[in-house]
Amino acid sequence: MNHQRVARAVVAVTGGYVLVLALWLTYFVDGSPEGTIGFQVMFLVCVYGSALGLAMIVAGRPSRSDRRLERHGLEGWATIRSATPIAHTVDNGEITELDLDLTVPGSESYRGRVVYEVPPEYARAFEPGRVVTIRVDPKNRDRIVLCP
Repeated sequence: MNHQRVARAVVAVTGGYVLVLALWLTYFVDGSPEGTIGFQVMFLVCVYGSALGLAMIVAGRPSRSDRRLERHGLEGWATIRSATPIAHTVDNGEITELDLDLTVPGSESYRGRVVYEVPPEYARAFEPGRVVTIRVDPKNRDRIVLCP
């Protein structure tokens, strides 16, 4: 997950909400029918929550270039030479540095390193000696996506 994109989305939606709230308080609250202000506040909070959730969903998606690489990249495989744990994530995953032997049909094999968040359910798939499917950018062989 790209935490910077999610943080920017939260800041943008919260800033927009504060602006809408200020406009509502300045121009609309005085002209509201009696007894409806509570419903209006509830509506504004619901809209804020919905906008925040949608923004976080969009921000959590892979970037356009990564999605394009997953669809149009050259398929190959990588043999894991070593897996070095770096840190734990909030969802019990592990940020791991993988040293790989990369093979793409039609080209020479080469070595590479990738830092990848390994979910707990895929931990055994990233042990040394295992083979994982990869996609390689045809224009830049150093850009790869792991497809476990």
